[in-house]
Amino acid sequence: MPGIVVVGSQWGDEGKGKATDQLGDRVDYTVRYSGGNNAGHTIVVDGEKYALHLLPSGILNANSTPVIGNGVVIDLAVLFEEIDGLTARGIDTSKLLISANAHIIAPYHQVIDKVTERFLGNRRIGTTGRGIGPAYSDKINRLGIRVQDLFDDSILAQKVEAALEQKNHLLVKVYNRRAIDPGEVTRHLLSYVDRVRPMVTDVTRVLNRALDDGKVVLFEGAQAHHLDVDHGTYPYVTSSNPIAAGACIGAGVGPTRIDRTVGIMKAYTTRVGEGPFPTELLDADGEKLRADGAEFGTTTGRNRRCGWFDAPVVEAAVTANAFTDMFLTKLDILTGWETIPVCVAYEVNGERIEHQPMTQTDFHHAKPIYEYLDGWSEDISGCREFSDFPQTTQAYVRRLEELVGARISGIGVGPSREQVVMLHDLLN
Repeated sequence: MPGIVVVGSQWGDEGKGKATDQLGDRVDYTVRYSGGNNAGHTIVVDGEKYALHLLPSGILNANSTPVIGNGVVIDLAVLFEEIDGLTARGIDTSKLLISANAHIIAPYHQVIDKVTERFLGNRRIGTTGRGIGPAYSDKINRLGIRVQDLFDDSILAQKVEAALEQKNHLLVKVYNRRAIDPGEVTRHLLSYVDRVRPMVTDVTRVLNRALDDGKVVLFEGAQAHHLDVDHGTYPYVTSSNPIAAGACIGAGVGPTRIDRTVGIMKAYTTRVGEGPFPTELLDADGEKLRADGAEFGTTTGRNRRCGWFDAPVVEAAVTANAFTDMFLTKLDILTGWETIPVCVAYEVNGERIEHQPMTQTDFHHAKPIYEYLDGWSEDISGCREFSDFPQTTQAYVRRLEELVGARISGIGVGPSREQVVMLHDLLN
C-alpha cells in the first residue's frame, strides 16, 4: 500500500484538508511534515466546520493515527488549545503522535517575528507573526529547542539561555524592547511537560514500520509549492519545505517510500500576504471571487488576494513535485460567470513566456496572457459524477488538465465532505 503526499500547487489555501479527507477510512496514518500554526485547514464534516491550524486533518478520522513530524515547529499553547477545542466537540485526540525531534516555538520567537516585520516597513514579507520563521532560523543556527529537550530541565534551561543571549541584545539595543527572562520562558515550556510526554515518540521508526506492514501513510504538507523556501516566490515564502520532497525530510522516510503525489489546485487563484501575483484582480471581479469563495484566512482571518487561474504557476508545481494526480477545489464558485479567463502564458518585456519566469524580476513584471473559456450558470454543487456537469464545466476541467500537465482525479463542488466528484482513485 502507498505512501501518499498531498501538496498545494499554488500559494496555499487550496483545500488540502478536503482532499485528504476524501481518502477517509483507508488511511492509517496522517502526517504533518512541515510548517507550524501559520497554516490552516478548514474541513466540513456532517455540517460541522473544523478549523485546524497545527494538527493534521486525519485527527478527524477515527481510523487514522495523526502524526506531527520532525519538520514541524510547534507552539505548545496552540497545540493544546486546538486539542482541547476538538475534545470539547467530541473528537478523540488521544492517538496523536509527536516527533521528539520537532522544534518548539518559544514565546520569544513570536516577539522577534512581530518586531522584525514592523521594522521592515514597506519591505515586509507578510508573515503571520506566529514565530514560525524565527523558530526555523534558530533550528538552522543550532539554537533551537526540540520537544525532547522538555524532558531534561537542565538542558532546557541552558538552551533557552543560549538562544536569548543574542536576542536580548537585539531586542533592547535595536528594537527598544524589554529583555526576555530566560527563567520565565523555561518555566512556561516546562508547564506542558506532563501533557505532551505521552504523545512523544520516534516518529521515523513508527512510520517506516507502518509502511513495511503495508499501511497507508498520508503525508500532508502545510502551505504550498509556491511558498516553499527553496522553490517558491522567494522571499515571499514560508520558512520550510512544503513540497513533496519535504515529506521525506520532515517525517524521516526515504524517497522510495513515496508512491503517489497529489497536487491540490483551486479553480481560481488566491494568495495571502505579500509577493507577486500576475492574475490578481483588484476590481469588482476580485471582490466577487472573495465573497463567493469566502476567501478569508483560516489562521489569520486576513482577506485573501484573488485572481483567475494561473496555469504556468500550477504547471511549475506539477514539474517540481512530479504530481501523479491533481485535485481541483472550489469549482462551484465559478458558477455564474459568462466567460472565465485562464492565464496560459505571460508577456515579459514584450515577449511571450510559456512557463513561469526563472527570475524574481521577470515574474514580478509578468503580465498574464488569457484564454477565455465559456462559463456555466447551472448549480453544480449537487453533481457527483463528471457526466453530471454541464458541457462547459467539463470543458473547463479538461482544459486545465491539459494546461498543467497532470490528470485531475478529484473535484470539489462545495464545502461539505460529500460534495466531491471523483474521476480516479487517489490510492490506485
